[in-house]
Amino acid sequence: MSEMPDKLAEIVEELASAPRDVVLEMLLEFSDAVAPLPPSLAGGGHEGMEQVPECQTAFFLRAEVGADRVVTAHFDAPPEAPTTRAFAGILAEGLAGATVDEVLAVPDDLYVRMGLASVISPLRVRGGNAILARLKRQVREQI
Repeated sequence: MSEMPDKLAEIVEELASAPRDVVLEMLLEFSDAVAPLPPSLAGGGHEGMEQVPECQTAFFLRAEVGADRVVTAHFDAPPEAPTTRAFAGILAEGLAGATVDEVLAVPDDLYVRMGLASVISPLRVRGGNAILARLKRQVREQI
């Protein structure tokens, strides 16, 4: 069984060890890490993307598994939802270049391990968990 990618493990450690008052600032920085959608998915219709209804705002994602078993994840969340965008940014940055096995090895309680449960609402943590669960399910469906 492989482990989660080193980059994601570093992010988890950074957030878990940061003082609580700094964590929200760090999350805002991750909200900027969400790349714009590629032209094939842009256009506002979200065709081919899955909505995550557990999120309080409109959030869409799509995982693509390449022939090399490297996963490319696309996320779309409105700028006015910085916490949700931060979850996507953490995954986007932490899973960049990750393989199928690495993505599937990400612990389901990722956001709790980061210590976010003490900083943001349980509803938002649940949304983050749903994003990860759907991402992993999409990967499983393609292998």
